[in-house]
Parts: sequence; structure tokens; C-alpha cells
Amino acid sequence: MNLDELKYCPGTLAEGFTTYSPGCLRNLFSGKKVSHVLPYEQPEQNEEVAEQFIENRKRISISGVQEKLSLLLEKNHLRLTNQGEQGTYILKPIPRDLKNVDQVPANEHLTMQIARQVYRLNTAENAMVFFKNGSPAYITKRFDVKDDGSKWGKEDFATLAGKTKDNAGANFKYEYSYEEAGLLIQRYAPAWRVEIEKYFSLVVFNFLFSNGDAHLKNFSLLESTGGDYLLSPAYDLINTRLHVDDTDFALDKGLFADDFQSEQYRKSGHPGKSDFIEFARRIGVAERRVGKLLNPFLERQPFIETLVNRSFLSDTNKRGYLLTYNTKRNYLTAG
Repeated sequence: MNLDELKYCPGTLAEGFTTYSPGCLRNLFSGKKVSHVLPYEQPEQNEEVAEQFIENRKRISISGVQEKLSLLLEKNHLRLTNQGEQGTYILKPIPRDLKNVDQVPANEHLTMQIARQVYRLNTAENAMVFFKNGSPAYITKRFDVKDDGSKWGKEDFATLAGKTKDNAGANFKYEYSYEEAGLLIQRYAPAWRVEIEKYFSLVVFNFLFSNGDAHLKNFSLLESTGGDYLLSPAYDLINTRLHVDDTDFALDKGLFADDFQSEQYRKSGHPGKSDFIEFARRIGVAERRVGKLLNPFLERQPFIETLVNRSFLSDTNKRGYLLTYNTKRNYLTAG
């Protein structure tokens, strides 16, 4: 894209900025004046950088087709980590082998911003960043690395469930239900009544925004300053419908550990409000709190359209994004 034509902050999508806004710089880069353009070309355009990318790529896990590269902020510049260094940022360039592949960074960025700005979900700090040629990438700040470079304890839900590729096969991240995952929070988070509400809201959000990638490794408990474990900030939120034809839920069993479906679900093939009310009850959300947590997702939120229109998605994908959101909201409000 033409980086001279920016009208919105590439982090918060706030209007009237040609680079990162002060608020974005404060939250994402500790107030340092960092450029939204990386000081190098895409890997395939520069042999030396390509070699460093290849080396870097070996040291951080790759989920599916999405490559993740480790970065450090040195003074005001982002650079790839060398061997033995602890990165504090994750960079996701355009991946391969997906439909609308060039839209993946903008999609993840937009979905994360909607989660935080519209629904007030706790999310990892994130922004768009660009290679010299204008090619987009998604950048997020690691929340498990302390200021001194050591790490907070972090356990994803696959680990908490005792599932690995060795003991549960290649689909170990998917063979579960969101109900069972919620019960893991009850077991491992001392303040689970607070954390279960955050989890409930996140599951509803993932349904509403067609995140078919919300598997067990994309939920985690994170060590707090007090030494106990809380639900980590949300990460890897993306509308997968723009790229693959998937089902309503990433987890094979869906919402429930059994075969429960509301009348509305059986009729339409999609869950509605009553399914999520039953889900809330089963995972231990207090009955008096369910409506308060669910209502923001049932209501039409005009700011979503504003953020979609300001996003870095193409016009066609902006329309597709809003269409999937409105379709899901119709399912949610019915029944």
C-alpha cells in the first residue's frame, strides 16, 4: 500500500494520524517514537535479511500457516532477534496458502481492535507495521516477558487439559469443548469467578466474529504479580471466514461437553442466545451477570462499522467482514 496516504493510526485506527498516535506509542512501545515502517524489505527481497528470517523462524513456534518472527525494540528501532536473545514482540508477515492471504494482517489487527475498543476485552497490545515496499505485517507485544527479560508463568489450555500431539494425535488442540475449557479455569485460577466472565465474553466474541482459530492453544492462564494465575490477554483473534470455510467453533465439540442444542440451534444449525445462556450457567457464570455480559454482543455497535471502514482491509473484504458479523449477530439475537 502507499504509506504516504495514511489517515488513521496503524495501531488504534484513530483518525488524523499519518503514523502511530501518542497513545499507541505509549502502550505498544513504552512511549518510544517507533516508525510504522520496518527498516528492511520483505525477506524474499533481501538475501541477508532472508537468511536472518529463516534462522529466526526456527526459534519460535509456527501455528498452521501463520509465520511468527521474534523482534526486539532497540532504542527506537525494531529488529529481528539473534540466537539466545529474548524477543519482546512477535511479527506476523503475510502468510501463505490461504484465500485473501494479503488481508490476514489487517484482519487480525482489526479483530483485535474491535475486541478491545468496542467490547472492552483485555487484549495483547498490537498494531499494523509495514515493510519498506508497503507490504503489511501484524505486530503484537509479548505479555509473558517482564521488563527485565525474564518470563511470567504461562500455561495454554492444551497443557492444562493434559493434551499433546503425542498423547492425543495431530488434532489435540481441537478435540474439546468450550464448557470443558471453562472448567479448567475453575480448577486452576483461584479468582475463577472473575476470570470465567472474561472467558465467557471471549467465547461469545469468537463466535460473533467468526474466529475459527479459537483452539486450546489460543487460550492461556498467565501468572500475575501476586503469583496466582489469571486469564491471559486475548490473542490471535481473527475472522477466519475471510480465508477458509470453517464451522462456527474451532473446538470439535463446540460449546458443550454433551450434545445439548437449543431449539433455535436445531432449527438454524447455529447457536443462539439461549445456547450461550446455558453455556454461561454450565461454566459457573452467576445467573444475575449473564444478561449484562451478553447484552453488548446482542446490541448493534455502530463503532464496529467505523473501525472496519478505517481498517487496512480491501473494500471487498470490509464488506465481507461486516456481512459475517451481521449474519452471526442475527443468529445470536434469535432464540
